Amino acid sequence: MTTDFLTPAQPDILEVISNLSNDEVFTPPRVVNAVLDMLPESVWNDPALRWLDPGCKTGVFPREITKRLMKGLATVIPNESDRLDHILRNMVFAIAITEITSLMARRTLYCSKDAGGEHSAVEMASGKGNIWFERVEHSFVNGRCSECGGTESQLEREGRDNYAYGFIHEGGRAQIEKEMDMKFDVIVGNPPYQMDDEGGHRPVPIYNRFVEIAIGLNPKYVAMITPSRWMAGGLGLKGFREDMLSDARIRRLVDFPVASELFGGVEIKGGVCYFLWERDHPGLCSVTTSRNGRVSGPVERDLGQFDVFVRDSKALPILQKVITNDYERFSDLVASVRPFGDKLRSNFKGFTATREHSSFIKLFMNEGHLRRQNWVDPAFVTNNNSLARAWKVYLPTAGSDGGQRIPDQVLGKAFIGPPKSVCTETYLAIGPFSSESSAQSAESFLRTRFARFLISLRKIAQHNVPSTFVWVPQQNWDRTWTDEELFKKYKITKEEQAYIAEMVKEMPV
Repeated sequence: MTTDFLTPAQPDILEVISNLSNDEVFTPPRVVNAVLDMLPESVWNDPALRWLDPGCKTGVFPREITKRLMKGLATVIPNESDRLDHILRNMVFAIAITEITSLMARRTLYCSKDAGGEHSAVEMASGKGNIWFERVEHSFVNGRCSECGGTESQLEREGRDNYAYGFIHEGGRAQIEKEMDMKFDVIVGNPPYQMDDEGGHRPVPIYNRFVEIAIGLNPKYVAMITPSRWMAGGLGLKGFREDMLSDARIRRLVDFPVASELFGGVEIKGGVCYFLWERDHPGLCSVTTSRNGRVSGPVERDLGQFDVFVRDSKALPILQKVITNDYERFSDLVASVRPFGDKLRSNFKGFTATREHSSFIKLFMNEGHLRRQNWVDPAFVTNNNSLARAWKVYLPTAGSDGGQRIPDQVLGKAFIGPPKSVCTETYLAIGPFSSESSAQSAESFLRTRFARFLISLRKIAQHNVPSTFVWVPQQNWDRTWTDEELFKKYKITKEEQAYIAEMVKEMPV
């Protein structure tokens, strides 16, 4: 049985098994081993370490860990059967995310879904072995779980799993503590990414909770795969981002802006990454970026250099030339999301196709995928009334695909908004400008590769928000801006210009 365990099946089913969904991504063994490669060699020779996968799905992390320990502990425990017995009983643990994945993981690790049966690689004390799964209850407050953010109407459906993951719910951790002690030396895995809200329109990230709790347990090492959106955005991730970027114990970070390059056939906006956290060895972080088969790095970086993470190290010299102490931020001109108030949402229906009253003002909106100009009663405008009366620039909130393809356009096509006009939240409103020519100057600036490149450094997904423009400097709005003028003004070298052209394509006329 021991020799069979160490010899992988051909082909390995865990390389080709289909994902349940984009937020519960099964991890191929090649990816697991790339994550495990970040750990120091010494962990494979230490029989006293306790390992945990806190979001176990197929059992591939526990299996690959066990295979490596079988080799690394060969001199410490020479007998193969004794070695496997020690590893599976005392070293390798997991918390499954659902009942079905608990069965899959036991089959993968113990070669039997009944870990206590005669067909198990090691006959464990109970049928579940060291792969824990029990139903855990959510802590609902006003219809939403206070621990994971999921909604009661979405999760509590008779006959279905409630996705109350044990590791990130206090009740679950209390149960686990009773059964297998929550003191671990190495915590690794690819946790679930999000909880879908009602209708799936507003998914709530939860991978951050797995990372936070793992680090809070104070093991020697944490190595996890997560979406990359935490680096510059993500719903409710500001505090998590601040903690991650300021934590000098994150020593390695490998970033894939296009998730399908790590997980074939999977689209995750903003990409995915994996990292290594080392409790006892703080320092600079070794950052590697992989895109289109091209690997950049590793480069030693201070993750806390900025409030968001600049993913490509090549961009840093350009950025440092632009964001001097006295620069005026273009973001100061960008009105908040829903610029003219909460009533003018993207699904707003209170418009008219004709100007039914002399007081009505022009409304720019989308109907389906088509840009429309309609009319609206100014009573619906509850914010930025002075901007409504001024010249401005309208920019689609959704623009490009967050760097999934390079070169990227970054922004959609902007247009001039006249006085006495507003827009729905489909657009950002930029201004106010004193004249039409000033607004046209700003619009020409947004068309430059230079401006869109700086925007791209803070834009990790499809949507533009005011903070996306923080690193873009304001200009004098008295001319039609070109890249040539801007490159000269900011002393952008020929090599840097070529890099910008490689990352940002020309804006269509």
